[in-house]
Amino acid sequence: MPAPADILTPELLERVRSRAAGYDETNSFFTEDLGDLRAAGYLALFTPTDEGGAGLGIPDVVSCQRLLASAAPATALAVNMHLVWCGVAHLLALAGDHSLDFVLREAAAGELFAFGVSEPGNPAVLFDSHTAARPTGDGGYAFTGTKIFTSLSPAWTRLGIFGKDASDPEEPRLVFGFADRGTGGITIADDWDTMGMRASQSCTTRLDNAVVPAARMVRSTPVGPHRDAFVFGIFALFETLLSAVYTGIGDRAVELAVEAASGRAGRDGAPASADPATRWKIADAALRMDGVHLQLGAVARDLEEGTDHGSYWFPLLSGLKYRTTETARGVVETAVRVAGGRSYFRGSELERLYRDVLAGMFHPSSEDSVHAGVANAVLGPVE
Repeated sequence: MPAPADILTPELLERVRSRAAGYDETNSFFTEDLGDLRAAGYLALFTPTDEGGAGLGIPDVVSCQRLLASAAPATALAVNMHLVWCGVAHLLALAGDHSLDFVLREAAAGELFAFGVSEPGNPAVLFDSHTAARPTGDGGYAFTGTKIFTSLSPAWTRLGIFGKDASDPEEPRLVFGFADRGTGGITIADDWDTMGMRASQSCTTRLDNAVVPAARMVRSTPVGPHRDAFVFGIFALFETLLSAVYTGIGDRAVELAVEAASGRAGRDGAPASADPATRWKIADAALRMDGVHLQLGAVARDLEEGTDHGSYWFPLLSGLKYRTTETARGVVETAVRVAGGRSYFRGSELERLYRDVLAGMFHPSSEDSVHAGVANAVLGPVE
């Protein structure tokens, strides 16, 4: 089984890092990065070795994503969505459910899975949907609705989507399936022009009676909170791998702060790295990242080993996402303070990281839902 550094070699990371600024400047998709990552077997990190993959578990994939994000955050964020689906298949297989094994096989064959879940105005996320799922009568469904933040828009070959089947008004169901690229009724808008994470090209996707055949439908769940293993897997892998990306951004910010302090003159001509205030700032940033590393590693290990946190799994995972994205944002800001005014200029890596890291606040779970979930867990629901 390869180690993360065997897959993301220094040479590959340097190529990826060298392109990041250009993709950001031109608001372009990371086509060359994707080609290099596919050739390196990155799309098949979770696929077992006897199926042509790397056979990694969640902790090692987290390490890979941290490394990739330290070189190119937008590339890592977009690939994350593919890895979420592969990670769900892996997590289910660990529990003896092989219903998504085809995802791992197809990933090893080069297929690219995208995440068509987020919807405008849907705070319930995975527990309800504004997308209509109409039964076609043969086990398939026709989906009509709008999905937002669909990373990998220019290149995905498989789109995981869900919607609500309300054909029985007394018992509506949420249904999940995978559509192939080229499926009729799928339109991708060219509307990704954002402050940061630009290379991800997470465009809006519109579904108009887009049919997913029965063979590609994978789950039906109730509307509202529940503990279905498939939906738990989506939430768990999304929050954990997302946290890995933002941890990688924080890691890189600490590196850049050290470089800036070592190359910048402080008082009396001595390097800024000898200045007590600068040293304190960098030490504080490193300490904050240490805490994130520990929590991220523990959650990834518990998922892989099947640790039972019961109902506390959801606040634990949403809390991980909140802590990593907020910590990374603060650490990047500290690095900017250490580097000084030059980091405020366009073209600076820290300037780009500062814009990229802000995207963390827009991913689920939101700040409000995180705190509400933890409050319910520790205080109990409001009577």
